Amino acid sequence: MTDHTVKRNPASIPHSIWPADALRQAEKEAADTLGITLYELMQRAGEAAFRVARDAYPDAQRWLILCGHGNNGGDGYVVARLAVAAGLQVTLLALESEKPLPEEAQAARDAWLNAGGEIHSPGSVWPEEVDLIIDGLLGTGLQNAPRDPVAALIARANQHPAPIVALDIPSGLIAQTGATPGEAIAAAHTVTFIALKPGLITGKARDFVGKLHYDALGLESWLAGQETVISRFDASQLAQWFPPRRPTSHKGDNGKLVIIGGDHGTAGAIRMTGEAALRAGAGLVRVLTRIENIGPIITARPELMVHELTPETLEESLNWADAVVIGPGLGQGSWGKQALQKVENFRKPMLWDADALNLLAFNPDKRHNRILTPHPGEAARLLNCSVAEIEKDRLLSAQRLVKRYGGVVVLKGAGTVVASESGATGIVDAGNAGMGSGGMGDVLSGIIGALPGQNLNLYDAACAGCAAHGAAADRLAALYGTRGMLATDLFDALRRVVNPDVVDVDDDKQSDSLSR
Repeated sequence: MTDHTVKRNPASIPHSIWPADALRQAEKEAADTLGITLYELMQRAGEAAFRVARDAYPDAQRWLILCGHGNNGGDGYVVARLAVAAGLQVTLLALESEKPLPEEAQAARDAWLNAGGEIHSPGSVWPEEVDLIIDGLLGTGLQNAPRDPVAALIARANQHPAPIVALDIPSGLIAQTGATPGEAIAAAHTVTFIALKPGLITGKARDFVGKLHYDALGLESWLAGQETVISRFDASQLAQWFPPRRPTSHKGDNGKLVIIGGDHGTAGAIRMTGEAALRAGAGLVRVLTRIENIGPIITARPELMVHELTPETLEESLNWADAVVIGPGLGQGSWGKQALQKVENFRKPMLWDADALNLLAFNPDKRHNRILTPHPGEAARLLNCSVAEIEKDRLLSAQRLVKRYGGVVVLKGAGTVVASESGATGIVDAGNAGMGSGGMGDVLSGIIGALPGQNLNLYDAACAGCAAHGAAADRLAALYGTRGMLATDLFDALRRVVNPDVVDVDDDKQSDSLSR
């Protein structure tokens, strides 16, 4: 069985992401500029994948290599030749086609045959014993569900007990979107080449990529001079957003935030948003809610200033605030609608979440000072489409939301997408399956809402907040696992990740702190 827990060394994965449709031309331009042939790049790709496979599975002696009818298959032929040269037993199955192979893949195929290798048809009987499977079936050009015989090979590989190493991208996973319209290889390891593709870190990627490895194939100098419109954000960048505070700083320097919500029965949502804002460093946090929520919230977190939501308190609070969060537990009744109508005209940074988004879907408008934080269901309502359409292309969905509603959009999920009106787009490569529990979105709203008051613009606040949110959950998962993680469990870990300048404590002390 494949362990789908995402594992990687963040320092080894680039923070720039290339649109999948730009990669072929980029590869050719880079090779021409550096005087490298495309066949040499294929050799380097095969060597990089072979090293990863040998390091990960040093005892695997019997390899099954699946090659497609493209350059991904060419990489597979290189791996096969290297494996035989290392004394391993190799069985290679290759797809057949009336169309000729690309020049580089044909050269790799010829080299395999000249080395004494054999090529078996896709329907051939597999060896009785296979220790490792190499997936070189489909590359980054895939747009639709794989068809037979490829689909049948993918299904059989997934059912086999041997682990799978995927070349560049797991076959069946769409490189641009991370969607899986049909069968897809569930890899234990994926070795991607030259540039990071969006589909490796968003959409369904985490179910199929396994441990991600990256090799630039010697093109680092060329890549460093290129600008990309998509960025990858993770915990390693927290220091750029959360510098040490001046020794003389005070609460007024760190932002005054108003949080509005908590209709009948939803005091927990607004309380979590408020505490998350405090833990993310907000100087002062005022909560406007139902009168019956005041006592419980103050008892749970006395540092919050809690008032009944009335026209008067709302007016005064909006004049006082540097930023506003509205939506957690707001409800869709007249109480919440009236508050939202007043907040609409707030000119400073604001974040709309939960029921504020549901109300916005009924009365769409465009604001430039607003962050929207929908999950896929809310995004579908905002765009009047299905959740499946949202998930089919998360990058495009986020960009459509920005075009329609303005400001910054945070499309939540595995591989959260952040998009802004300026065109800047990021994918947040942090977080885990433990975050699939109630209240996590309320906590995220509080974290992001706290950051404009700490001198971050809307886009940076969204990216930093999502990265900190995911990093806190990852710390908890490393200690306790993902099952049973609660939204309120994040608070102590969050306090740690928003202070990246502090020397880390050992796990025993951290575990003791988090368990109190």
